Amino acid sequence: QVQLVESGGGLVQAGGSLRLSCVASGRPFSTYAMGWFRQAPGKEREFVTGVTWNGGAIDYADSVKGRFTIARDNAKSMVYLQMTSLKPEDTAAYYCAADTGRMSRVRKWSGSYEYWGQGTQVTVSS
Repeated sequence: QVQLVESGGGLVQAGGSLRLSCVASGRPFSTYAMGWFRQAPGKEREFVTGVTWNGGAIDYADSVKGRFTIARDNAKSMVYLQMTSLKPEDTAAYYCAADTGRMSRVRKWSGSYEYWGQGTQVTVSS
């Protein structure tokens, strides 16, 4: 079992920055990949970024490349999402998720992730 708790969401103006955090507990953190997904009202949940269990691979959605950065700290059982140059279309609930499959690449399908946090809201005003 893995428990995930996100924090760091809020209201920010377009062009601003936010850093989301996700702390994990339960199963040893270094044994599973982590991803960030988001879901806007009326839209499907979409992949934002992910990092493999050993940090060997990272991937980003095209819409956030160059603006968002994922980082994991295995010593603290945490994963972070640094978001810069935020746009109104980044407004969504953001979720961290754990993928216990020890893959060498990041999986983008939400169904690959067995555990989810409760989400944190990010709102970007224009």
